[in-house]
Amino acid sequence: MNDGIDGIVQVGHKPIVERKAIATGLLKLSPTSADAIRHGLVTKGDVLEASTVAAIQAVKDTPRMIPHCHVIPIEGCNVSWEWEDNSLRCTVAVSAHWKTGVEMEALAGVSTGLLCAWDMVKPLEKNDDGQYPNTKIESIKVIEKLKGE
Repeated sequence: MNDGIDGIVQVGHKPIVERKAIATGLLKLSPTSADAIRHGLVTKGDVLEASTVAAIQAVKDTPRMIPHCHVIPIEGCNVSWEWEDNSLRCTVAVSAHWKTGVEMEALAGVSTGLLCAWDMVKPLEKNDDGQYPNTKIESIKVIEKLKGE
């Protein structure tokens, strides 16, 4: 009986092959926040260190957050950060040998890493009305996906 709700896609018949994905995204920040991060002046602590840990945890927890994602034995995860003026770019590379791809894990890592960074500088980003008129996360995308033979 199908009531219109499908389950997780069957992947048992697929071979285990090398899988890799790289995703990236950008957090637009104020000059004040960018300066505070660069000089270790954020009250909550080291933004890049905490956000790296958050990104890695998100990669590992992707099936808990996204219902149709399979549990994948992640073999590698690399998180890197680059400044683009006052914007912070997060790039996450994920690898595994499994039956399905790891692009959702890479995207979850980028998204969570950027959200963690934003959370840590919220007091610096808010305007006098408590709003975030210029802060935004944008351009989250998969920049590379590999499926081995």
